[in-house]
Amino acid sequence: MPLDQSFVGRSWPPTEPYLVGREKIREFARAIGATDAEYHDPEAARALGYPDVVAPPTFPVAITMSASRQIVADPALGLDYSRVVHGDQRFAYTRPVVAGDALVCVNTVDEITSRGGHDFLTTRTDVTTEAGEPVVTVWSKLVQRGEGH
Repeated sequence: MPLDQSFVGRSWPPTEPYLVGREKIREFARAIGATDAEYHDPEAARALGYPDVVAPPTFPVAITMSASRQIVADPALGLDYSRVVHGDQRFAYTRPVVAGDALVCVNTVDEITSRGGHDFLTTRTDVTTEAGEPVVTVWSKLVQRGEGH
């Protein structure tokens, strides 16, 4: 069953704030092998002009993946997550994520297309501070493999 096209353009209410912790940034950096000092050492980050440790550029996926459950868990969309593979990820930064940020996500379905028997769902997550300051926009493309593929 194809994905419901009426979801294109739909947005969900903002998520509860996610408090970015220093240890979460360090754990993420270690997990991806990012050894730059500003990801681990507050003094090194401050020497570069950041208020605390700065997150590696792909860190927001830890926040936005959880937030996107608002979309993928909606049964009316018709997404069978057991057939989903990750197709693409893009980040457009206004400023880096740093420890101490309280970030809110607003999810939107940007596009739904079908090709070769597969459905492609592109989501956009606008990540801001609680005060509404833009931080990063994250696009994710999920591919729902066609039945029998």
